[in-house]
Amino acid sequence: MFNKKYFSVLVFMAQLFGCGQSEKEIQHEQPKYEATTPFRDDVVIKKEYVCQIHGIRHIEVRALERGYLQGIFVDEGQMLHKGQPMFKIMPNVYQAELLRTEAEAKQMDIEYRNTKGLAQDNIVSTNELALAKARLDKANAMVKLAQTHLNFTDINAPFDGIMDHLLVRIGSLLEEGELLTKLSDISRLWVYFNVPEAEYLDYKLHKSDEIYKKVQLKMANGGMFDQEGVIETIEAEFDNTHGNIEFRATFPNPKYILRHGQTGLIVMNIPHRNAMVIPQKATFEVLDKMYVYVVGNDNKLEQRLIKVDAEIPDYFLVSEGIEDGEKILVEGLRKVQPGEHVGINLLSKNELRSSLRLRAE
Repeated sequence: MFNKKYFSVLVFMAQLFGCGQSEKEIQHEQPKYEATTPFRDDVVIKKEYVCQIHGIRHIEVRALERGYLQGIFVDEGQMLHKGQPMFKIMPNVYQAELLRTEAEAKQMDIEYRNTKGLAQDNIVSTNELALAKARLDKANAMVKLAQTHLNFTDINAPFDGIMDHLLVRIGSLLEEGELLTKLSDISRLWVYFNVPEAEYLDYKLHKSDEIYKKVQLKMANGGMFDQEGVIETIEAEFDNTHGNIEFRATFPNPKYILRHGQTGLIVMNIPHRNAMVIPQKATFEVLDKMYVYVVGNDNKLEQRLIKVDAEIPDYFLVSEGIEDGEKILVEGLRKVQPGEHVGINLLSKNELRSSLRLRAE
């Protein structure tokens, strides 16, 4: 016999079981993604600047006297030492001039001594003696001038350095001031590079930090120069056109690898103390602005604008938009929408930090 009461109980149990199953299915279907919280660390960012390399001394070697070039004792690209003979201008005219002035000086010396004897006997006045002394002094000065002109016919290296192109040949008639070659002292290098105004201010505020002063040099072939440089000076004025100011770093160059006029990249270490670090894959761009999805306490997603201060491999340093301890989504960013509820698998700071590829001080 059919029992209506028993049938109603079965229907109620089936409905109750069906509702429970539906809720489990809904919970099971809710998307679940990995998330993390930002962490803080001391990070050193390497910033590169285009640079020009100069020897600490780079001069033009010019003829100081007019005459025929009689001798060349050096060659292009040669390493010269201070005082080493480089060129000789034919000295004949200047030697003759020196002999003439020396003879005149001897004559004036004799006249002065004779006048001095007469003055002692009160035969000539003291004024006459003073004039004789003045003529002798003038003659001696002319000797020194002639000797200087003769010395100028020998052109020697003023310091240790490497010689550039020869611009004259033996037998050339040289004019006074004519360019002969150039000489570069590259034992040390002055390396110039331009820094934007904001980064200049950061440097001035933290210049007591030694890591700011020390720089490296990336050469034109991509290799790193094996000597460390130090920032020594900053120019007085900004370039208003580009908003930059010029820095100068000094590098030792003991092997003479680098030469005057080369280019490269200055690599400057910029420390960020206690910086907030997040994975790059946790961010996305909208109209050139950077965003993250922040997971609220109710697992609801909020699209949040952030400010990125610097970039390192796989990570961003963030100064605005996220607070310490907030959870951010690191996967499924293209699958979710703002306001959506999601499940998360929270990665610990240690798990995130273990994969961090940065150099902390």
